[in-house]
Amino acid sequence: MLGPSVRLATVDDADTVGGLLRDFNDEFETPGPTAEEFATRFRSLLGLDDVLVLLADTDERLDSTSGPVGFALITLRPTPYYDGPLAQLEELYVRPVLRDRGIGTLILTDALRRVRERGAGEMHINVDEVDVDTRRFYERHGFVNIEPGADYRMLFYLREL
Repeated sequence: MLGPSVRLATVDDADTVGGLLRDFNDEFETPGPTAEEFATRFRSLLGLDDVLVLLADTDERLDSTSGPVGFALITLRPTPYYDGPLAQLEELYVRPVLRDRGIGTLILTDALRRVRERGAGEMHINVDEVDVDTRRFYERHGFVNIEPGADYRMLFYLREL
């Protein structure tokens, strides 16, 4: 393998994806399920047609270990605004030591290609306002938080149930 590549995860990757998501949450001090609990949930999620998990694999020239170094979780849902689904980028993570090497861009580009192939009309991403680097990353890739023709930001609201 020459550098990073992106592939669609399978149920066999559930442990890997669960570990990457736990690493992501640990980095940002976000409480939540253990890696094992995430893996159990991914075993179910990875079998669904409306859930895509992409894994970025790399060789030893980029990291001390080969294998998955990043992932994206995308969900698709019906919407009356398009003939196809609406895509939601739930998570995108690259191990910190490998950031700024184009791996996130590679994952995002592949995610956009795959959801377009499935007929998605748009992709949504939620980003914390204080996460300036992440906001810049998505803006560099054409994402906006102001709808065309509007002069106010879109906001995301949450309520735990």
